Amino acid sequence: MMVLRRDEHGYTCFQGMGIPVGKLSLYTALGGVRPSACLPITIDVGTNNEKLLNEEFYIGLRQRRATGQEYDELLHEFMSAVEQNYGEKVLIQFEDFANHNAFELLARYSSSHLVFNDDIQGTASVVLAGLIAALKLLGGTLADHRFLFLGAGEAGTGIAELIALEMSKKTGNPIEENRKKIWLVDSKPVRFERFNDFNRARKRSLQHFMKPWAHEHEPVTKLVDAVKAIIPTVLIGTSGAGRQFTKEVVEAMASINGDCLMKGGLIYS
Repeated sequence: MMVLRRDEHGYTCFQGMGIPVGKLSLYTALGGVRPSACLPITIDVGTNNEKLLNEEFYIGLRQRRATGQEYDELLHEFMSAVEQNYGEKVLIQFEDFANHNAFELLARYSSSHLVFNDDIQGTASVVLAGLIAALKLLGGTLADHRFLFLGAGEAGTGIAELIALEMSKKTGNPIEENRKKIWLVDSKPVRFERFNDFNRARKRSLQHFMKPWAHEHEPVTKLVDAVKAIIPTVLIGTSGAGRQFTKEVVEAMASINGDCLMKGGLIYS
Protein backbone atom coordinates (compact mmCIF):
# COMPACT_ATOMS: atom_id res chain seq x y z
CA MET A 1 0.00 0.00 0.00
CA MET A 2 1.26 3.45 -0.94
CA VAL A 3 0.03 6.88 0.06
CA LEU A 4 1.09 9.26 -2.70
CA ARG A 5 0.98 12.89 -1.64
CA ARG A 6 1.41 15.82 -3.98
CA ASP A 7 1.92 19.27 -2.48
CA GLU A 8 -0.07 21.17 -5.10
CA HIS A 9 0.63 24.58 -3.62
CA GLY A 10 4.26 24.25 -2.60
CA TYR A 11 3.63 25.46 0.92
CA THR A 12 4.85 22.44 2.86
CA CYS A 13 6.59 20.12 0.40
CA PHE A 14 8.75 17.65 2.34
CA GLN A 15 7.70 19.25 5.61
CA GLY A 16 4.32 17.71 4.77
CA MET A 17 5.70 14.17 4.65
CA GLY A 18 3.97 13.54 7.96
CA ILE A 19 0.65 13.43 6.13
CA PRO A 20 1.21 10.18 4.17
CA VAL A 21 3.11 8.75 7.16
CA GLY A 22 0.14 9.56 9.37
CA LYS A 23 -2.37 8.01 6.97
CA LEU A 24 -0.42 4.77 6.82
CA SER A 25 -0.06 4.78 10.61
CA LEU A 26 -3.84 4.78 10.85
CA TYR A 27 -4.07 1.81 8.50
CA THR A 28 -1.62 -0.04 10.73
CA ALA A 29 -3.18 0.95 14.05
CA LEU A 30 -6.82 0.54 13.05
CA GLY A 31 -6.72 -1.83 10.10
CA GLY A 32 -3.86 -4.11 11.06
CA VAL A 33 -1.90 -3.45 7.87
CA ARG A 34 1.76 -4.39 8.36
CA PRO A 35 4.07 -1.33 8.36
CA SER A 36 6.49 -3.23 6.12
CA ALA A 37 3.77 -3.33 3.46
CA CYS A 38 3.35 0.46 3.49
CA LEU A 39 5.31 3.18 1.70
CA PRO A 40 4.69 6.93 2.17
CA ILE A 41 5.64 9.04 -0.85
CA THR A 42 5.63 12.76 -1.55
CA ILE A 43 6.11 13.98 -5.12
CA ASP A 44 7.85 17.35 -5.40
CA VAL A 45 7.28 19.06 -8.73
CA GLY A 46 8.49 22.48 -7.67
CA THR A 47 6.70 25.52 -6.32
CA ASN A 48 5.47 28.91 -7.53
CA ASN A 49 5.80 30.33 -4.03
CA GLU A 50 8.38 33.12 -4.35
CA LYS A 51 9.12 33.16 -0.63
CA LEU A 52 10.05 29.48 -0.67
CA LEU A 53 12.08 29.79 -3.87
CA ASN A 54 14.19 32.47 -2.20
CA GLU A 55 14.39 30.76 1.19
CA GLU A 56 17.96 29.75 1.99
CA PHE A 57 16.96 26.65 3.92
CA TYR A 58 14.11 25.47 1.68
CA ILE A 59 14.69 21.73 1.13
CA GLY A 60 12.21 21.29 -1.70
CA LEU A 61 12.90 21.37 -5.42
CA ARG A 62 13.93 24.94 -6.17
CA GLN A 63 12.16 25.46 -9.48
CA ARG A 64 8.79 26.53 -10.89
CA ARG A 65 6.05 23.97 -10.55
CA ALA A 66 5.75 21.48 -13.39
CA THR A 67 2.43 21.57 -15.22
CA GLY A 68 0.81 20.23 -18.38
CA GLN A 69 2.66 17.58 -20.33
CA GLU A 70 5.71 17.64 -18.05
CA TYR A 71 3.52 16.97 -15.02
CA ASP A 72 1.54 14.22 -16.78
CA GLU A 73 4.70 12.47 -17.97
CA LEU A 74 6.19 12.50 -14.48
CA LEU A 75 3.07 10.95 -12.94
CA HIS A 76 2.85 8.40 -15.74
CA GLU A 77 6.49 7.43 -15.21
CA PHE A 78 5.84 7.03 -11.50
CA MET A 79 2.68 4.94 -11.96
CA SER A 80 4.44 2.70 -14.50
CA ALA A 81 7.40 2.20 -12.16
CA VAL A 82 5.09 1.26 -9.28
CA GLU A 83 3.35 -1.39 -11.37
CA GLN A 84 6.66 -2.71 -12.70
CA ASN A 85 8.26 -3.00 -9.25
CA TYR A 86 5.32 -3.95 -7.04
CA GLY A 87 2.79 -5.54 -9.38
CA GLU A 88 -0.82 -4.78 -10.24
CA LYS A 89 -2.23 -5.39 -6.76
CA VAL A 90 -0.44 -2.57 -4.95
CA LEU A 91 -2.92 0.01 -3.69
CA ILE A 92 -2.02 3.63 -4.42
CA GLN A 93 -3.80 6.31 -2.43
CA PHE A 94 -3.78 9.83 -3.88
CA GLU A 95 -3.67 12.52 -1.20
CA ASP A 96 -3.91 16.33 -1.38
CA PHE A 97 -3.93 16.64 -5.18
CA ALA A 98 -5.57 19.80 -6.54
CA ASN A 99 -9.14 19.36 -7.79
CA HIS A 100 -8.38 19.40 -11.51
CA ASN A 101 -5.55 16.88 -11.13
CA ALA A 102 -7.30 14.67 -8.57
CA PHE A 103 -10.28 13.79 -10.75
CA GLU A 104 -8.24 13.41 -13.92
CA LEU A 105 -5.70 11.07 -12.29
CA LEU A 106 -8.43 8.96 -10.75
CA ALA A 107 -10.19 8.60 -14.10
CA ARG A 108 -6.96 7.97 -15.99
CA TYR A 109 -5.55 5.23 -13.79
CA SER A 110 -8.60 3.55 -12.27
CA SER A 111 -8.80 1.07 -15.15
CA SER A 112 -5.12 0.09 -15.08
CA HIS A 113 -4.08 0.48 -11.42
CA LEU A 114 -5.60 -0.09 -8.00
CA VAL A 115 -6.06 3.56 -7.03
CA PHE A 116 -8.03 5.44 -4.41
CA ASN A 117 -8.40 9.14 -3.67
CA ASP A 118 -8.97 9.78 0.00
CA ASP A 119 -10.23 13.34 -0.48
CA ILE A 120 -12.85 12.27 -3.03
CA GLN A 121 -13.73 8.70 -2.09
CA GLY A 122 -12.63 8.29 1.53
CA THR A 123 -14.55 11.29 2.82
CA ALA A 124 -17.56 10.29 0.72
CA SER A 125 -17.73 6.78 2.16
CA VAL A 126 -17.64 8.09 5.75
CA VAL A 127 -20.41 10.64 5.13
CA LEU A 128 -22.56 8.10 3.28
CA ALA A 129 -22.13 5.68 6.19
CA GLY A 130 -23.31 8.42 8.54
CA LEU A 131 -26.37 9.12 6.41
CA ILE A 132 -27.31 5.44 6.20
CA ALA A 133 -26.91 5.12 9.97
CA ALA A 134 -29.15 8.17 10.50
CA LEU A 135 -31.81 6.65 8.25
CA LYS A 136 -32.09 3.70 10.62
CA LEU A 137 -33.34 6.16 13.22
CA LEU A 138 -35.31 8.48 10.94
CA GLY A 139 -36.71 5.89 8.56
CA GLY A 140 -37.15 6.27 4.83
CA THR A 141 -34.47 6.22 2.15
CA LEU A 142 -31.86 8.57 0.71
CA ALA A 143 -34.17 9.18 -2.23
CA ASP A 144 -36.69 10.77 0.15
CA HIS A 145 -34.27 13.60 0.91
CA ARG A 146 -33.02 16.76 -0.75
CA PHE A 147 -29.34 17.57 -0.20
CA LEU A 148 -27.56 20.92 -0.09
CA PHE A 149 -23.77 21.13 0.09
CA LEU A 150 -21.62 24.06 1.11
CA GLY A 151 -18.38 23.41 -0.75
CA ALA A 152 -17.92 22.00 -4.22
CA GLY A 153 -14.37 20.70 -4.29
CA GLU A 154 -13.13 17.13 -4.17
CA ALA A 155 -14.94 16.28 -0.95
CA GLY A 156 -18.26 17.90 -1.85
CA THR A 157 -18.59 16.52 -5.35
CA GLY A 158 -17.21 13.15 -4.24
CA ILE A 159 -19.83 12.81 -1.50
CA ALA A 160 -22.59 14.01 -3.81
CA GLU A 161 -21.66 11.47 -6.48
CA LEU A 162 -21.55 8.58 -4.01
CA ILE A 163 -24.96 9.56 -2.60
CA ALA A 164 -26.38 9.63 -6.13
CA LEU A 165 -24.83 6.24 -6.89
CA GLU A 166 -26.28 4.75 -3.70
CA MET A 167 -29.71 6.11 -4.65
CA SER A 168 -29.41 4.44 -8.06
CA LYS A 169 -28.39 1.18 -6.43
CA LYS A 170 -31.45 1.20 -4.17
CA THR A 171 -34.06 2.62 -6.54
CA GLY A 172 -32.83 1.64 -9.99
CA ASN A 173 -33.27 5.23 -11.18
CA PRO A 174 -30.66 6.75 -13.53
CA ILE A 175 -27.93 8.63 -11.68
CA GLU A 176 -28.78 11.78 -13.67
CA GLU A 177 -32.24 11.72 -12.08
CA ASN A 178 -30.80 11.37 -8.59
CA ARG A 179 -28.41 14.27 -9.10
CA LYS A 180 -31.41 16.57 -9.39
CA LYS A 181 -32.00 16.08 -5.66
CA ILE A 182 -28.49 17.23 -4.80
CA TRP A 183 -27.46 20.89 -4.88
CA LEU A 184 -24.00 22.35 -4.39
CA VAL A 185 -23.14 25.82 -3.16
CA ASP A 186 -19.65 27.10 -3.88
CA SER A 187 -17.86 29.20 -1.30
CA LYS A 188 -15.13 31.87 -0.98
CA PRO A 189 -17.53 33.62 -0.82
CA VAL A 190 -20.71 31.60 -1.20
CA ARG A 191 -21.67 31.71 -4.87
CA PHE A 192 -24.83 29.75 -5.52
CA GLU A 193 -25.14 31.19 -9.01
CA ARG A 194 -21.86 29.59 -10.09
CA PHE A 195 -23.56 26.22 -10.19
CA ASN A 196 -27.17 27.04 -10.68
CA ASP A 197 -27.30 29.73 -13.33
CA PHE A 198 -27.93 27.53 -16.35
CA ASN A 199 -26.33 29.98 -18.72
CA ARG A 200 -24.43 27.82 -21.22
CA ALA A 201 -21.33 29.99 -21.24
CA ARG A 202 -21.15 29.86 -17.45
CA LYS A 203 -21.62 26.10 -17.38
CA ARG A 204 -18.86 25.63 -19.95
CA SER A 205 -16.51 27.55 -17.68
CA LEU A 206 -16.95 25.06 -14.83
CA GLN A 207 -14.40 22.35 -14.23
CA HIS A 208 -15.58 19.03 -15.65
CA PHE A 209 -16.31 17.42 -12.29
CA MET A 210 -18.61 20.31 -11.34
CA LYS A 211 -20.79 20.26 -14.47
CA PRO A 212 -23.11 17.39 -13.43
CA TRP A 213 -24.24 19.56 -10.51
CA ALA A 214 -25.16 22.69 -12.49
CA HIS A 215 -28.94 22.87 -12.01
CA GLU A 216 -31.31 25.48 -13.32
CA HIS A 217 -32.10 28.09 -10.70
CA GLU A 218 -32.12 31.82 -10.13
CA PRO A 219 -28.82 33.15 -8.72
CA VAL A 220 -28.54 33.10 -4.91
CA THR A 221 -25.55 34.62 -3.13
CA LYS A 222 -26.02 33.60 0.54
CA LEU A 223 -26.15 30.14 2.08
CA VAL A 224 -29.21 30.99 4.16
CA ASP A 225 -31.02 32.08 1.00
CA ALA A 226 -29.99 28.84 -0.69
CA VAL A 227 -31.48 26.90 2.24
CA LYS A 228 -34.75 28.81 1.92
CA ALA A 229 -34.83 28.35 -1.85
CA ILE A 230 -33.90 24.68 -2.12
CA ILE A 231 -35.61 23.56 1.13
CA PRO A 232 -33.09 20.79 1.88
CA THR A 233 -33.61 18.07 4.46
CA VAL A 234 -29.85 17.45 4.63
CA LEU A 235 -27.21 20.19 4.81
CA ILE A 236 -23.59 19.10 4.44
CA GLY A 237 -20.56 21.33 4.89
CA THR A 238 -17.35 20.47 3.01
CA SER A 239 -15.91 23.96 2.62
CA GLY A 240 -12.69 25.22 4.14
CA ALA A 241 -14.41 28.54 4.78
CA GLY A 242 -15.29 28.75 8.46
CA ARG A 243 -18.33 30.12 10.31
CA GLN A 244 -20.75 29.50 7.46
CA PHE A 245 -23.30 27.45 9.43
CA THR A 246 -24.53 30.49 11.31
CA LYS A 247 -27.44 30.67 13.71
CA GLU A 248 -29.50 32.07 10.84
CA VAL A 249 -28.71 29.05 8.66
CA VAL A 250 -29.48 26.55 11.43
CA GLU A 251 -32.74 28.33 12.24
CA ALA A 252 -33.70 28.24 8.55
CA MET A 253 -33.08 24.47 8.49
CA ALA A 254 -35.12 24.06 11.68
CA SER A 255 -38.02 26.11 10.32
CA ILE A 256 -38.14 23.88 7.25
CA ASN A 257 -37.73 20.55 9.00
CA GLY A 258 -38.98 21.19 12.52
CA ASP A 259 -37.09 19.15 15.07
CA CYS A 260 -34.07 18.13 12.98
CA LEU A 261 -33.73 14.72 14.60
CA MET A 262 -37.42 13.83 14.49
CA LYS A 263 -38.36 15.35 11.13
CA GLY A 264 -35.35 14.34 9.08
CA GLY A 265 -33.40 17.55 8.89
CA LEU A 266 -29.74 16.56 9.14
CA ILE A 267 -26.73 18.88 9.34
CA TYR A 268 -23.19 17.61 8.72
CA SER A 269 -20.07 19.72 8.80
